[in-house]
Amino acid sequence: MTPTRFWRTLENDKIVCELCPRHCELSEGQRGFCFVRARESDRLVLTTHGRSSGFCVDPIEKKPLNHFYPGTSILSFGTAGCNLACKFCQNWDISKSRHMERIAEKATPEMIATAAARAGCLSVAYTYNDPVIFAEYAVDTALACRALGVRSVAVTAGYMEPEPAAWFFSHMDAANVDLKSFSETFYRKLTGGHLQPVLDVLKHLARETNVWVELTTLLIPGQNDSDAELHALTGWVAEEMGPEVPIHFTAFHPDWQMRDLARTPLETLLKARRIALENGIRFAFTGNVNDWRSGSTWCPRCGELLIERRGYQLGRWGLTPEGSCQQCGMAIPGRFQETPGTWGARRTPLRVGEV
Repeated sequence: MTPTRFWRTLENDKIVCELCPRHCELSEGQRGFCFVRARESDRLVLTTHGRSSGFCVDPIEKKPLNHFYPGTSILSFGTAGCNLACKFCQNWDISKSRHMERIAEKATPEMIATAAARAGCLSVAYTYNDPVIFAEYAVDTALACRALGVRSVAVTAGYMEPEPAAWFFSHMDAANVDLKSFSETFYRKLTGGHLQPVLDVLKHLARETNVWVELTTLLIPGQNDSDAELHALTGWVAEEMGPEVPIHFTAFHPDWQMRDLARTPLETLLKARRIALENGIRFAFTGNVNDWRSGSTWCPRCGELLIERRGYQLGRWGLTPEGSCQQCGMAIPGRFQETPGTWGARRTPLRVGEV
């Protein structure tokens, strides 16, 4: 039971959590919507600090991050619970868990940082469920990682209040933010949240931090894949965040409470990518499908193939050691090494105490 930040006591003696826009008001012994932040003895505590739902070494491209040290490996972990209620959740067995003690693996921040360094991982990802709700655990781990030269990546829906977001992301090196839709109605009905807080976090990341940011939008047939919404979303990103922010359009598969819908066809993802490029986005990708052309990085100036991706496996590498196009010299935004990593598509489960 670790004390948390961002809460206060109300006049009615309830405690209100101010980490995310839900502002859960708690009496003694109650838990918030996320399930992992709870009131105990007139304070708000995090019940999952030092406990994880499991660890795996992944390719960085799986997060997905395409311009953050391509080809390197990343140690991924999460806890349980979530502060959204997405009906299409594709990690529902973790995010909806109410039995953390059954799946928890002891893992202190120092254990995680050491395991990542010994496994040769360049980064650690806070993922599977949303690190927003275990922010203190994630930040403590990020501090331990930084001491060993390991970078930190947040994979998040970005549903936070401004002050906690500024504190949390100040400890992150990169983030993939799930911009689920550009519709308040979609957010309210299918996630139980709201759009504007996410947009505020995205603007903060783009304008006030050095965090490398990429976006992901899971396209759900008939829900958030209209031409009008895709134009609105990509136009907003280009104008408010900048055209250099990569966007991943990924395919939905039936899951959780939306098993009656069909998978997203490749044509829808290609349409979204085309609209993004038309609106000035320089790097738009497809995901969860087998289409290497739309999953690879191409030079916006000369059209040269810069980073070939077939699934999570890298192929041709067309960048200079400085991160520019070998053909025309255009500087490509991102975080790159002189040569790409060689981790490939492997996915290796790991127990931190055994590394």
